[in-house]
Amino acid sequence: MNSFLKDIRYAVRQLTRAPGFAATVIVTLALGIGANTAIFTIFDQVLLRMLPVQDAKELVRFEWTGAFSGSMSSFGGDSQNLHNYFSYPMYKDLRDKNAVFSGMVAAVRGGVGVSWHDQAENKDAEIVSGNYFNMLGLHPAFGRLFTDADNTAKNANPVVVLAYDYWKTHFNAAPDVVGKTLLINGHPFTIIGVGPEGFHSAIDRYTPGVFLPISMTDIAMPWTASRDDWNNHQSVWLTLIARLKPGVTRQQAEASMAPLWHALRAQELLGYGNASEHFKDKFLNQTRLFVKDDSAGFMPERADLRTPLYVLMGMVGVLALMCAVNVATLLLLRAAGRVREISMRYALGAARSRIISQLLIEGGVLGACGAIVGIALSPAIARALVNMIVNSDDPAQPTPYSVSVDGRVLLFTLGLSLLVTLLFSAAPALQFLRPRLAEALRQNSGTASKNSQRFRKVAVGLQISLTVLLLGGAGLFLRTLNYLRTQDVGFKTEHVVTLNVDPTLAGYGDDRTAQVETGVIDAIRQIPGVQQAAGTTDPELSGDSSGSNFSVQGHIAPEEEDMNFEVPWITSGYFATLRQPILAGREFTAADTKDSPKVAVVNLAFAKRFYGSPQNALGRLIGSGQSDHNQKYDTTIVGIVGDVKHQNMHDTPRGTIYQPYSQETHPGGLTLYALTGQQPASVESAIREHIHRLDPKLAVDGMRTMDEQIDISVSSQRALATLASSFSGLALLMTAVGLYGVLAFATAQRTREIGVRMALGAQRSSVVMLVMREMALTAAIGIAVALPAAFGLSRLLTSQLYGVQPGDPLTLLSCVLICALMITLAAAVPARRAASVDPMNALRSE
Repeated sequence: MNSFLKDIRYAVRQLTRAPGFAATVIVTLALGIGANTAIFTIFDQVLLRMLPVQDAKELVRFEWTGAFSGSMSSFGGDSQNLHNYFSYPMYKDLRDKNAVFSGMVAAVRGGVGVSWHDQAENKDAEIVSGNYFNMLGLHPAFGRLFTDADNTAKNANPVVVLAYDYWKTHFNAAPDVVGKTLLINGHPFTIIGVGPEGFHSAIDRYTPGVFLPISMTDIAMPWTASRDDWNNHQSVWLTLIARLKPGVTRQQAEASMAPLWHALRAQELLGYGNASEHFKDKFLNQTRLFVKDDSAGFMPERADLRTPLYVLMGMVGVLALMCAVNVATLLLLRAAGRVREISMRYALGAARSRIISQLLIEGGVLGACGAIVGIALSPAIARALVNMIVNSDDPAQPTPYSVSVDGRVLLFTLGLSLLVTLLFSAAPALQFLRPRLAEALRQNSGTASKNSQRFRKVAVGLQISLTVLLLGGAGLFLRTLNYLRTQDVGFKTEHVVTLNVDPTLAGYGDDRTAQVETGVIDAIRQIPGVQQAAGTTDPELSGDSSGSNFSVQGHIAPEEEDMNFEVPWITSGYFATLRQPILAGREFTAADTKDSPKVAVVNLAFAKRFYGSPQNALGRLIGSGQSDHNQKYDTTIVGIVGDVKHQNMHDTPRGTIYQPYSQETHPGGLTLYALTGQQPASVESAIREHIHRLDPKLAVDGMRTMDEQIDISVSSQRALATLASSFSGLALLMTAVGLYGVLAFATAQRTREIGVRMALGAQRSSVVMLVMREMALTAAIGIAVALPAAFGLSRLLTSQLYGVQPGDPLTLLSCVLICALMITLAAAVPARRAASVDPMNALRSE
């Protein structure tokens, strides 16, 4: 132990004698280790970590297959996720009639208006069954949590549980809030408790501010009241989570649930009346209930994040390897200056184990310092990544992702640091494992062995190859981001402000919601600088989708044909506000009311599909619902507009039927758009003031410009492009440093040779070419090896690329040119120094 401490002190003294070298190595390691730690922090939470609940490994969720017809609500509104959701009657049957689960809960997320001490805001909420917290094994921080007694009858249990983070930030962590009343969507709710610290949600890993009992759904989500979701078998909207009984596996549970599922589906089929034989077959005979692992929580976005996170982990892994190679190269260059010192120690009788352990300890000290600095840097990198993932407008808004370094992340960092340290420490240790003492003592102190020279060339070539790989990935992501941000979305985004206003969250009912929304739009139009304003129930580029089945008069749809269309409800002036081109007919006006004939505007995709051209679509009739003998075609097409990218920037336009908001039976909240004649930010405060004057309870949410909305729509691509560019830039810098060090050392070693050449008449240009030629050959080999690898690996990124093909020649050529420029700049200083050698001084020094 005493000798170990002496070795550490000696290693620290050695490094303090070369502070520039030590700082370069520590910064290199810190950046590589810090990047790996930051990415793993998010990777672990999204893909590996279990929910912070009791025995999370016992939790399962459900998916199903088979036909369905009815209404659905999902996280983000994507109908592709239909089979993750269940009706409330189905939940009760599955919960009460199974024999393999010790408990089953239902939950759905939503947004509510929360008013506390006359301060109103829109807040995420989770609406849950009464046994939710008990089944998850959670306990309150204060007060109590829901029980089955809070789930007795519709609208009978106006109680609320505050999420811990929301209680801490908005209620000043006051324990006396329990028993007090706040308003949810304008209705009084009693606060009965505060949720456990560290728990956000079992659903979607999002951050609700409040939890509400499922019995209060009609108040929490008033737009669903007309569906009677408590009794409606044809409305799927709930995610179900269950806990396996002790000793029961997922496979056993799935087999046990199969007969029950089939029996319940047979019972539900009776509610479809005159359904076709094809539908009945798919509904009953082609259905299956799957039991899925839910230990990490249900997160539809996980599939979208999985590939980008794997890509980023691969990139930082390559970066860590480059750090090890780069530091190994620098250590070998330093070791070449210590040949005589180490050889003298061997000659004086030092044991090989003492020499090797000393070198390894020196590497360990560098690795420990790099790891400490890297851990300190990692939260900042992780925070930037989290902000890009969650699209947070509010820096104070809590997220389900922590950026702190916990035990799991620390263990990963220690393991990575140890591996990297062993890799780079092995290089100088191996060089002095079997020294040639006589040769070393005869040579000058700066002479290096041929083996070490060969290793340095290979290391530089490897770094160049890895840099080309990282540059190739970054180039593809940058071109994808540029393509998405510059493509035509079908409407004009400049000078447009978007915001959300939902009167139902302030307690307004169906009878007044439309009137309030109209008043808000009129108020916005009166603001100086605002040219036009309008609203929609289905906002553009938000990731949401609102669909419904329609029938087209004269078109007999085969049973398998998809007749589900995007169905936004919009106010008059909508197309003028977004400057979406009207190809034929007109847009909606104030004359289109509930008392006037039903009208619709369709997009170009719809018109071409059913009528061939926009003009042919004018005046045609369509009807809501599936086509049958009693179908009513009561809606007239009065206009045709151009296609838009609706859900996101890489969306393919589908058939869309716009309907006037003034004809909506159950009007809800709107996303509003305001077209300005000046910078949009200049009218944002005025918009808030005008809405506040109408009713202080109306909360304005999500105010941003449409250009900012586009940035949010491409957030995952922006995160990939930004981080990939940063990592490749860092790799480029490390390669340049390593290349410069190798060339500078090699040039110093050849001082006598260069002096002789110049004494014999060699020109300075030929000396420069001599230095550059050797490195150019190494670089050419590295690039030649990297290009096929980059071409092959780029095919693994296909799902993340838009508007650019894997192995894009222009991107790869750009990578080669950037590397060539880096090599030229890194080699320029050593080459110029070599060309400046004075022949007389060079020969005299020998």
